[in-house]
Order: sequence, then C-alpha cells, then structure tokens
Amino acid sequence: MDETSPVSEVPKLLLASSTYLLSRIGRIAKSDATARCMELGMDLPHVGVLALLEEGAPTTQAAIADTLGIDRSQLVGELDELEELGWVERQRDPHDRRRQLVSLTAKGRKQIAGFRATAARIEDEFLAPLDATQREALHKLLMTLAQHHDRRFAAELVS
Repeated sequence: MDETSPVSEVPKLLLASSTYLLSRIGRIAKSDATARCMELGMDLPHVGVLALLEEGAPTTQAAIADTLGIDRSQLVGELDELEELGWVERQRDPHDRRRQLVSLTAKGRKQIAGFRATAARIEDEFLAPLDATQREALHKLLMTLAQHHDRRFAAELVS
C-alpha cells in the first residue's frame, strides 16, 4: 500500500473484542521479538529452551517439549540447532538409556545472558505507551489469564 492511500479502520465489532485485541497485539509482539532474535542468531524456541535450562538442572527432551508447549518432533530440530551452535549438549540418561538429558553449556549461558538485555529493550519499546503502574497491572492481568487457561502458568512467577 502506498502512503497516500487511506488506512482502513478496524471494524467496531473487533475493536470491542478483548480477545481480538490480545490476538492482534500478540502477533505484533511476536513479529518484533522474532526479528530481534534473528539479529542475535536465535529464534523464539531457542530462547525458551535456553531460559528453561538456565533456570534448572539438565532435563529430558520430552520434559522440555511439554513445559514449553513445543511439539516433540519440532523440539528435536531445535535441539539439533542449539547443539550445533554449542549452546546445549545432550547425553544419554544413565538411569534410562532411551532418554536424552539436555543441559546448557557455558556458551549457551552467555547467549541467554546476552538476550536478557535485548528482551528488556523489546519489552520497554513495546510497552512504551504504558507507565510503570499500567505495566504492572497489565502483567498481573495477563498472568491471571495465563494461569486460568494453561496449568503450566499455575506456579507463581519468581523474579
């Protein structure tokens, strides 16, 4: 579309729908986060896996997939990429040779630490129209919805 053509208005029915607005804003946020991750040589599933491993002990591929809500076959490809980059390593579980334990490498720890600054910038830019009180209220409301609709969010968020 050229700059002289008018921008179509969103129908009032959609503007009145909080779920539509959440969906639309979510797509915008995901698009921006994806672009920023790509600048760092990462994708969003990479961030999820690295963050999960950073917060805990080595875990199985199946547990990672279930926790992050990623299809197990898709996760294998993500882990292959992360292993190739040297950010994670997989080893056979000594208690069950059918399973692979995944752990974060020093290089992976450095990568996720570097992403933290980018994540803070992404959030600050995206939430720029909101003051600190509004940001806190928005986060609380989103956590309430997440906890209601997805049991993985049931535990309190630890900062």
